[in-house]
Amino acid sequence: QVQLVESGGGLVQAGGSLRLSCTASGRTFSRYGMGWLRQAPGKEREFVAAISWSDGSTDYADSVKGRFTISRDNAENTVYLQKNSLKPEDTAVYYCAARPYGSAYVRDYNYWGRGTQVTVSS
Repeated sequence: QVQLVESGGGLVQAGGSLRLSCTASGRTFSRYGMGWLRQAPGKEREFVAAISWSDGSTDYADSVKGRFTISRDNAENTVYLQKNSLKPEDTAVYYCAARPYGSAYVRDYNYWGRGTQVTVSS
């Protein structure tokens, strides 16, 4: 089992940047595919980005391609989401999620963090 803790959320102006971090407990972090998802007020949770456990391949939602970058540091048990050129529509609670041996294309996760709020002002 793995526990996930997100950090790095906050308030930022449109056009700005923010980096989210998600640190996992345990010694098998490298065996988990990791994802970021978000949920805006009144909307369903949606996929944002994912990174595979094996070769570091990534996948992104069309709405964030070219602006967001997911990466991982297995030595630090941490996955990151670098967010550039932020827009007000990026405002949401961002969740980190994990799936054992998950590829970059899974959308079904076993473990979830509690989320971190990101607010983008116009």
